[in-house]
Amino acid sequence: MAAIAVHCDGGREDGWTCSVTLREGGLDISNHHVRVWVSDLERLSPYASEPTALVKASFAFLLERESPQMINRSFDLLDIARYFPEYESSIRGATGTS
Repeated sequence: MAAIAVHCDGGREDGWTCSVTLREGGLDISNHHVRVWVSDLERLSPYASEPTALVKASFAFLLERESPQMINRSFDLLDIARYFPEYESSIRGATGTS
């Protein structure tokens, strides 16, 4: 599986924009921008103060289901659930919440 590097800018007032780089063999293979709203973080990872771990777990979820090239380059985090209905329940388990 590709290595996942996440950097999020923003805060609780306006949400976050996270840059995600997927790497294999030391090379960047794809870059993505993910928008995370405060409501998303509270819903999926309520004890987190920022979304880096949630975004990383979400990309691990995606990479189990599709190749890095198939992942949209820019999207809102909850868009994942439109394509994978099991996303929310799976990700809550992966981030230690129920």
